[in-house]
Amino acid sequence: MTREKEEKISRMKHRSWEVTQGIERAPQRAYFRAMGLGDEEIARPFIGVAHTWNEAVPCNFHLNRLASRAKEGVREAGGTAREFVTIAVGDGVAMGHEGMKTSLISREVIADSVELMTLGHRYDALVTIAGCDKSLPGMIMAMARLNLPAIFVYGGTILPGTFEGRDVTIQDVFEGVGAYSAGSMSQNQLRELEVRACPGEGSCGGLYTANTMASLGEALGVSLPGSATVPAVDARRYQVCHDAGRSVLTLLENGIKPKDILTHSALENAVTVLSSLGGSTNAVLHLLSIAHEAGVELKLEDFDRISQRTPHIADLRPGGRYVMADLDKVGGLPRIMKKLLDAGLLDGDALTVTGNTMKQNMAQFQFHDQVDIVRTVEQPISPNGGLAVLKGNIAPDGCVVKVAGVKHLQHTGSARVFDCEEDAFATIMKKNIRPGDVLLIRYEGPKGGPGMREMLAVTSALLGQGLGDQIALITDGRFSGATHGLMVGHVAPEAAVGGPLAVIRDGDEVTIDISNRRLDCNISDEEMQTRLSTWRAQPPKYSSGAIAKYARLVSSSARGAVCS
Repeated sequence: MTREKEEKISRMKHRSWEVTQGIERAPQRAYFRAMGLGDEEIARPFIGVAHTWNEAVPCNFHLNRLASRAKEGVREAGGTAREFVTIAVGDGVAMGHEGMKTSLISREVIADSVELMTLGHRYDALVTIAGCDKSLPGMIMAMARLNLPAIFVYGGTILPGTFEGRDVTIQDVFEGVGAYSAGSMSQNQLRELEVRACPGEGSCGGLYTANTMASLGEALGVSLPGSATVPAVDARRYQVCHDAGRSVLTLLENGIKPKDILTHSALENAVTVLSSLGGSTNAVLHLLSIAHEAGVELKLEDFDRISQRTPHIADLRPGGRYVMADLDKVGGLPRIMKKLLDAGLLDGDALTVTGNTMKQNMAQFQFHDQVDIVRTVEQPISPNGGLAVLKGNIAPDGCVVKVAGVKHLQHTGSARVFDCEEDAFATIMKKNIRPGDVLLIRYEGPKGGPGMREMLAVTSALLGQGLGDQIALITDGRFSGATHGLMVGHVAPEAAVGGPLAVIRDGDEVTIDISNRRLDCNISDEEMQTRLSTWRAQPPKYSSGAIAKYARLVSSSARGAVCS
């Protein structure tokens, strides 16, 4: 080995030398030799390959195989790959019961566990791979926190199933439960839908939370360009992983770190792409948390400001017609991002994991035809983006609503108040919700849930019963990326800390006015203050364990529900 190469390797082993070099590290080297490493492998930079493989949901089921390809790329580029696995709660299985309380909490556990493994074993760089909703932001949060050269890789979208001659996703199955309860779908039809909806590995097929966050990984610049939309079962997904393994060594050699990439411009680019896609409201929480880890100031109001200047141009489910695999067929995220870049809506000078700027990355993609799935900026689906932030006497600190696919931007109705998701779902399944009602589900926020449960079972049942355009729902909890309709979430302050949502009563008149960005209970300020003065906090739902710990530490949803 030449002296020049030795010096290069020494620079790249900026942390792992602490466990591989010197007489005093003979015990550590003995461990490495027990796992088959020789002198050459021990001398190379150590690259952590972190992923969320498990047998809980199809989103994660194949990630061990993807990790193997990333490791091959690392080895070919001159590194020594060290694979490890962290948890990932599968939202689709956790949905609709106590288990959903664990979903958002798992984001923090993922970030914490990757941090601890990487610090403890002195890895020099990281490749992170994730498939299900909270594992994507959890990995990117860890990358920002550690600030080591790193690349994020998505596990890939599932392909759509086919039912009665049309493409279907898991969204259709959840809504099928409501349709069955309303008598518009037979038990045999629901069974057939269940069997056909998920044909293999990958994350839920529409622009739900996983596909939204994969898109934003590319928009942030922490994923390789063109990688977000490749289906899980496509051979190109393995090539993406291989390329990531090779590319992270280039990042390490050049000293490019996540905080060099996750700048304010990058975060605003991601919000712009989110708005243009009409993506999941969960992305608001996750981008706020990523910004927090990167030390970048991003506020809830920024989402509304950017959404109002950004056209909605992607016709994707749940509000639109197409799935993620359809977008991949016409060029994936680069087709979206080039349109936004050419319109001056993105900062093309933002650095990415290629070592190039976004503008330089996009120059390699050429699209000369116009396709139905992606509109032009000049003739969008809507002149404004897919999200809105509302404030008012119910949500003084703000709340979030997805407006993509929403037919009515104003709704006034009588409040139907529920103190937990289960009570609301039971009432819906008994068909006791009336057109015009405004359902309020409270004590489901970050502290109150705890864990800020998603309400897909509730919203899908309403849509399946044909009430989607006739009612509204308000909660301090969250919604699945598969939710659509007039559904307002992330109400802050939440009910558990004495937010106004806690004192709304059955029969109160509530107005949602998206055009004017308002969410109000139509009572006087004096009446609101009188009610709040007599409110008393509920006792904690958990006194020990991870959920109780989370409830003590977590912040407001308006700050991303972070724990630090």
